[in-house]
Amino acid sequence: MKNDVIRPQGGIFADLHLHSVWSDGKETPDALAARCKAAGLALFSITDHDNMGAAAAGRTAAEKYGLLYLDGWEVSAYEGENKVHILGYGCKRNERYRAFLATRAEGSLIRAEDMIAKANAFFGLSLTLEDAERFHRKKRAPLHTMHVVSAFAEALGADKGELYREAFARGGPAFSTLCRPSPEEAIGVIHDLGGVAVLAHPGRMAPEGREELMERLSRRGLDGIECFYTTHTPAETEEFLSFARRRGLIVTGGSDFHCEDGVHAVGQPHCSADPRILALL
Repeated sequence: MKNDVIRPQGGIFADLHLHSVWSDGKETPDALAARCKAAGLALFSITDHDNMGAAAAGRTAAEKYGLLYLDGWEVSAYEGENKVHILGYGCKRNERYRAFLATRAEGSLIRAEDMIAKANAFFGLSLTLEDAERFHRKKRAPLHTMHVVSAFAEALGADKGELYREAFARGGPAFSTLCRPSPEEAIGVIHDLGGVAVLAHPGRMAPEGREELMERLSRRGLDGIECFYTTHTPAETEEFLSFARRRGLIVTGGSDFHCEDGVHAVGQPHCSADPRILALL
């Protein structure tokens, strides 16, 4: 892994960024827990996009494999066309959560229709929302971009990852940010639910203006930074650790595992849980 050079020492080995079938992952919570056990983890969190539907199954699986589990999710926030995803840990699933989930689910359908129309025009196809819904296994969770991508990949006989990068990622002909919350909104709802808000994979944000954005979010309530991440370089990891330390922010890490892809592996990079994360258990 790119950032294996920098390793936190001691503590509880954790992977706090995993995706399941409740968003765009391929594994069930039980299968993820089994992978965590095999990787030597003590603590894990399933952080599906815009919902905490995997929480009950995640806790059951953790108990089965003798692991600790922390409720989590990843709010798919954007600033303009830039991904500024915010991870939430220790959140309650109350009326505020259910209202936010309903808004995200409704918005996901509007965004999906926009992507489908754009992709149909670009590829000369006539797919519908129903085609994307065939890949949407958990109907109580918002429809995800990758469900749309999966439908087009099937129709085109294309690789999903390559198709996403070609057509659905930022700058692509089918890209859409309709109905996305801002990072400040994401931080706000996470705090309303009694949780802590952590900036996900900052190394995937454009370097230009990144520190200024992190500064702004830290002033507006951001609690932590995902410093240890699969594709962060050693220099990036050190940059984010330094930022977090200067501002007293929580340091987290995670693989962002969705499936076996040769890049993301459960338990990599190595990360020990911050005591403030452990306090949420």
